Amino acid sequence: MPKKITSSLCALSCFLLTLFVSNYPAHAYQTTQTVEGRVKFFKHANTKFDSYSEKPDTKQQNWMQNHYQRMLAYTPYFDTRLTWYPNAWFYIDSYAIYVDSETAKKHSEWLLRDGKKNALYIPWECNGKCDQFAGDFGNPEFRKFKIEEIRAALGKGYRGIWIDDVNLTWRVGDNKETHVIPVDRRTGKLMALNDWRRYFAEFMEEIRAAFPDTEITHNAIWYADTVDAENPFISRQISAANYINIERGGNDGGLTAGDGPWGYETFLRYLDYVHQRGAGVILMDTGTTPDEREYGLATALLVSNGNDLINSNHTDWSTPDQWWPGYDVNLGAALNSRYKWQGLLRRDFECGQILLNQPSLPERVINLDGGFQRIDGAPVKIISLPGKTAAILLKPCKPQ
Repeated sequence: MPKKITSSLCALSCFLLTLFVSNYPAHAYQTTQTVEGRVKFFKHANTKFDSYSEKPDTKQQNWMQNHYQRMLAYTPYFDTRLTWYPNAWFYIDSYAIYVDSETAKKHSEWLLRDGKKNALYIPWECNGKCDQFAGDFGNPEFRKFKIEEIRAALGKGYRGIWIDDVNLTWRVGDNKETHVIPVDRRTGKLMALNDWRRYFAEFMEEIRAAFPDTEITHNAIWYADTVDAENPFISRQISAANYINIERGGNDGGLTAGDGPWGYETFLRYLDYVHQRGAGVILMDTGTTPDEREYGLATALLVSNGNDLINSNHTDWSTPDQWWPGYDVNLGAALNSRYKWQGLLRRDFECGQILLNQPSLPERVINLDGGFQRIDGAPVKIISLPGKTAAILLKPCKPQ
């Protein structure tokens, strides 16, 4: 087919696809009851969890069905386990081509390359030898290949897709994890950041259009554009997902107090924006201590719209054998949005409240009224909150 005709058809199809996705409400896919104060847990079934997923008895299966709202799993290992846990999403990387794969051998034209035609990589845990080439997600044939991979996995019965590395900022480099700008094969020049973003947004929209009734999660970078959180390509990417997964959650060590570029309040506003675009958020929290665990959950409840999920990979409080009661909390309906109060961030619910002190801020001592208790059932009348701590406070109540 002549290049001019091909280009015209591509432009028309891209326009129609964008129109379709921009008018398709992401929230239409949400199926869970929207109670802002109810915790919904998302379990990452990685290799550390194999001892629970390998051969669970009926009691363990029922427990996981009742405690895990969704689960991130891996095909083909989890394929046969869908019979007892059908709410699993399968993992796929958005633009990885594994170095030793047949795809890399057969389709070298799908690899992003630098100006000297050296293959480029996704810079993640390389240690001198990266194992993931960076695929050219602007290439229509590469996109089609990935979509067919997704179609094959969904055919096994998975409820959704968890797409890794939805990076709307540069994540490409050499074998030493040094950032390198790739050549854009569409122009023959070094790729512009806005084109990187546009190709990603279009790719995610194509996946959404191919699987309109499937739950889709993007593992994305919340600070992809620290200047403009409402970048049009980022907005389009968010609208193509049901959920945006945020690694490290509220316990991200890079967060500071306030509304600066790395501010905790800036982070929360991004989560609000995800909600405005019709998607839920998953806070894949990395807290390692009891205080951090409560802080991570409090962060989730400060922004919750009732469709959000929270995750912790720590086996000492998120498995059938060891389960933190905080993940069973249901504070009921939210009475308001979060607000500033006595130097803290606060949100009120019909059956309790959240108090949170941002990172590095001075300690706050608060006198409480209303007969509150902590998650462990201990009554509390005075509470002390140093910086980067929070309290989830409950009162005798039955959520409606």
